[in-house]
Amino acid sequence: MDSEGGGSGGGGGGGAVKDLATPSKFVAAFFLGGLVLGASLLAVQVGISLPPSLQLPPPLWGGRRRRRRRPVRVYMDGCFDMMHYGHCNALRQARALGDELVVGVVSDDEITANKGPPVTPLHERMIMVAAVKWVDEVIPDAPYAITEEFMNKLFNKYNIDYIIHGDDPCLLPDGTDAYALAKKAGRYKQIKRTEGVSSTDIVGRMLLCVRERSTGDSHNHSSLQRQFSHGHGQKVDDGGSASGTRISHFLPTSRRIVQFSNGKGPGPDARIIYIDGAFDLFHAGHVEILRKARELGDFLLVGIHTDQTVSATRGAHRPIMNLHERSLSVLACRYVDEVIIGAPWEVSKDMITTFNISLVVHGTIAENMDFLKKRNEKKEASERKYYEGKTYMSGD
Repeated sequence: MDSEGGGSGGGGGGGAVKDLATPSKFVAAFFLGGLVLGASLLAVQVGISLPPSLQLPPPLWGGRRRRRRRPVRVYMDGCFDMMHYGHCNALRQARALGDELVVGVVSDDEITANKGPPVTPLHERMIMVAAVKWVDEVIPDAPYAITEEFMNKLFNKYNIDYIIHGDDPCLLPDGTDAYALAKKAGRYKQIKRTEGVSSTDIVGRMLLCVRERSTGDSHNHSSLQRQFSHGHGQKVDDGGSASGTRISHFLPTSRRIVQFSNGKGPGPDARIIYIDGAFDLFHAGHVEILRKARELGDFLLVGIHTDQTVSATRGAHRPIMNLHERSLSVLACRYVDEVIIGAPWEVSKDMITTFNISLVVHGTIAENMDFLKKRNEKKEASERKYYEGKTYMSGD
C-alpha cells in the first residue's frame, strides 16, 4: 500500500511539472501568433507583400461562397379575353407563389377551336397582360392545353418551376383536364378563382344594357344603375325560360384594394401627373393613354368617376362595370401609382393644391366609328364560319 501511495505521490509530482509547462507553451504560441497578426495588418496598411510562411490563412467562412438562390419562376396561361379585375387578381395570386411570373396568352386559333372566337384579338390581349404590374414576361400564342412538348419547353427554355391555374376546372372538348400532365409531373399549383366576375358575365351585362337602352324605360335604367353601383344581382326574365344574367357579384373590401395598391406615395420633388375618366371595360386603349401620361412625370394619379357621373355623361346604360371594379382594373396597371375612387368631374384648384398636381392631361375620344364597324363585320364573318356545322356550344 505504501509503495502504491509513493507511486501515487510520484505521479502527482510528475503531473505538477506538466501543468507548469503547458501554460508557458500557450503563452509563447499566443505571443508568436500576435506578432504574425500584427505584421500582416501592418503589411496590408503599407502595401508590403509578406512571404507565404507569414501570411494568415483565409477564414473558414470565406473559403466557399454561398450560391445565390435562383428565382422561382411560375407560369400561368389563359385567354384573357375582355380582361377584367378577376384576371388581374389571378395573376397577383400566381406571382405571390414565386419570384417571377411568366404568362402565356392563348392564340386566337386555339381559343376558337376550344371555346369559340375571342372578342379581343391576340395583340390587344398581349398589351393588356403585359400592362399588369405582377407580370414579368409574356409568351404569345400559348396552347390551350399543356402538352408534353410545351411543358418540357417551359421547364427547359423558360426555367419554369411551377405551372399555376385557378381552382375552377379547365376541360378540353373531349372532357380531359388541360393541366393533367403538369399535375402528374408534380409541378402544378392552384390558386383561388375570383368570384363575382367572368368574361361571360360581362357580355351578359352588356347585352342587358343594350336591351334596356332599346326599350327606353327610364325606371329600368335607374334600377339597373343602382344594382351596378351596389353590386347586387338582377334576374332577367326572357319569357320565363331563364333564371337570368347577374349584373355584378362584386363586394368591395378595403383588403382587396390594398392588395392591388402600390402602397407608395410620391417623392418630395415628384412631378405628379393627373388624368381622369370612366375607364369602363378597361381595354388596350386605356393602357396606352396611361402609359403616355406616366411618361410625362414621376407619379401618375388617376381619377375614377362615380357611376352616377358616368351615367349622366355617357348615358343611362353606362357604366357596365361599377366604380370599385373599374378602380381595381386601373390599379392593376403598371403605369398607375395611385387612384382617386369617385373623382369629381371638374378638376378644381383646391384639388390641384391638395394632391400637389403638376400637370393635368386628358385623352381624345374617337368620333369616327368606321373602324369599329369594319372590325365588327370581320368578327361576325369569323363567328359565322366557326358555328357553321356546329351542333353544340362548349361552355365557358
